Parts: sequence; structure tokens; C-alpha cells
Amino acid sequence: MSSPRGHSPSLRSPLICFDLDGTLVDSGPGIRASVRRAAASVGLAEPDDEQLRALIGPPFPEAFRDVLGVDAATADAMMATYREVYGGGLLREVTVYDGVPDLLADLAARGDRLAVTTSKPRAYAHEVVAHVGLDKYLAAGVFGAEFDGSVEGKAAVVGLALAAHDGPVVALVGDRHHDVEGARAHGLPCVGVTWGFGGRDELAGAGAAAVVDAPAAVPAALDALR
Repeated sequence: MSSPRGHSPSLRSPLICFDLDGTLVDSGPGIRASVRRAAASVGLAEPDDEQLRALIGPPFPEAFRDVLGVDAATADAMMATYREVYGGGLLREVTVYDGVPDLLADLAARGDRLAVTTSKPRAYAHEVVAHVGLDKYLAAGVFGAEFDGSVEGKAAVVGLALAAHDGPVVALVGDRHHDVEGARAHGLPCVGVTWGFGGRDELAGAGAAAVVDAPAAVPAALDALR
């Protein structure tokens, strides 16, 4: 996969990892609709707005247990319905945040290698980034969880990206405390972004190295960490 503007960073170029949902794209509509269907399938009341917000970012089915208080069997049943409806088309109910394409293009043109590291299944992540046209910026690849459970959680996914890269790593950019914690598991700083689903207080409380309010502010935050 070539980078835009004709630049081809090597494996020794600095790596920057990006979360997907809430960082590069607003995936809220599709995820919320899928969660509502999953909850209804097991007879649960419709999750409220705060529960729906909390469910975007952390890995499923653990998030169903943690946020909705269901047992493991119920969470697994919800997961089956969620995958059926989300993978069936609702994953395409997504929009790119304003300023994100320019951010990725600028970083790639500077010689950085960019990767997605997401807790959502890798197959879904590949489809999303291709659907919205961000794949051309991601020379370092798209890394995510596996349906069979062999890879799950942010730390494991970040580990895959690092294993595929031979050069320096700058930071992970994300919107939830899970991103901060997943980066910290590998000794990496996290630049938190407030336009997603976590917010400044959550990110600062988790120990983000910096918290920014717009994509245009990300490069300066990353430069401070280089």
C-alpha cells in the first residue's frame, strides 16, 4: 500500500498508531443500532445514551458484561446478534471526522508510517477504512481483533503493529482510556482526542501524554513526543 503524494516511508520510518472508532471515524450510528438489536434479542431493555456511549471503544463481548451487567452466556448471545447485524451492513454507517484526511495525509507526507490499531475485528476495520477511503494513508497496516479470540484487547492489537515495524514508534492516538492503557502496556505515550467518545476528563485521568481538541492539533502533540 503506497502512501499519498508519492512518498513511500520505509519500515524504519517513525510509526504512529491510530485508534479507529471515535478517532478517525464516527462509528456511533452503526454501533448504537447494532447494540440495540443485540439487547432486544436477549430481552434486555434498550440501553440508555450513557451506556451506548460507554460501549463504543472497549472490546465486545466483555463490554456487554461490564456496561450492561449481563452474564457471560447472555453477552455471548448478544455478540452473535451484534455480529450478524453490524457485519451485515451497519458497519458502513460511519463518517470520517472533519480534518482527519488532511491529518493523515500530512503525517504520511512527512515520512511517518501510519497504522490503525483497533479493538474491533480486523475484518471489520479493513472494510471500514476502505469504505471511507482512508486505507491509502495506512502504509503500516490495519490491525484488529480476531473473531476466534486469538487476538483481543487494545494491548494485544498494538503489539501486533509493533511486531510488524522495525523503526521508532512515536505514540498511539485515541479517544478512550483503553487506548491510553493499551499504549502504556508497551511503554508508549498516548495522545488523546476529545472529539470521540471518551472526553478530556477520561483521557487525562487515564494518563494521556497530551489531549487535543482537533485533528489539526495532533502533529504538534506528536512532535513534542518525538
